[in-house]
Amino acid sequence: MTDARAPTTGKAREKVDARHLRAELLPEQSPELLKTLHLLTREGHLNADARRKLKQVNHLVGLVQPALDDVFSRFPSPVVADVGSGNAYLGFVLYELFFARRDAGEVWSIESRADLVARSTERAQTLGYQRMRFEQAAIDTATLPERVHVLTALHACDTATDDAIVQAVRHKADHVALVPCCQAEVAQQLKDARAAVRPEMLSLFAHPWHRREFGSHLSNVVRALLLESQGYQVTVTELAGWEHSLKNELILGRRVHKENREARARLDQLLAATGVRPKAVRVLLGEAKA
Repeated sequence: MTDARAPTTGKAREKVDARHLRAELLPEQSPELLKTLHLLTREGHLNADARRKLKQVNHLVGLVQPALDDVFSRFPSPVVADVGSGNAYLGFVLYELFFARRDAGEVWSIESRADLVARSTERAQTLGYQRMRFEQAAIDTATLPERVHVLTALHACDTATDDAIVQAVRHKADHVALVPCCQAEVAQQLKDARAAVRPEMLSLFAHPWHRREFGSHLSNVVRALLLESQGYQVTVTELAGWEHSLKNELILGRRVHKENREARARLDQLLAATGVRPKAVRVLLGEAKA
């Protein structure tokens, strides 16, 4: 028998009414929080746009749960930093599921837009989430606690993902979860570096479309290698189904060593072969021995 709630084609259903909402939520996730965040309507319905956002946030929460379990088992008051947080949906969901029932730990949300920070601050006060902290700042200028245990960045655009990596390394984050978005810097560097690249490689990015796509891929390969060189064990995977987001690559890192010289050597070779030097590389490689 076909489940009436399930889509009968490959296209995701566009909205979910209140009767079928529980199937969309994580265990212990409350509709009340989602109404406060305006992801649910007053009647408890979930529209198409909100459903896409919730799918991405909830899937990321499931993937970072082992990281949260790890830091709560090892540290008395772990700090999660969500940088480039936007409306702070991820921070609020993490707080409800992992922090609200405990008397320890903090969730920091970093966002550059003043209106979003003010709105999130008001929502946290309404919900009684006293250990949520909000700072209006760009990621690279944010003042975070000296020690951050988990750092997340969901759809941080272009070099903002590089800034997140820098903050993670500087604050010795035990775990990182990054969903890059709109990588443009490396594509421009490829255009400028054509004279220095071996001729047989030029076909990979001769056309603007290929340069953008190859630059996006190369950006994330460099980011993964950079994290490995800084001592992280890295996994690259899919965040959610393509119907929910075209920017779908998830980079997960767990710090297991102080450094990894083999990864650093592979990174150096890749940078030399492609002629690129993204922001995180420029900032961190000079600090590698610090």
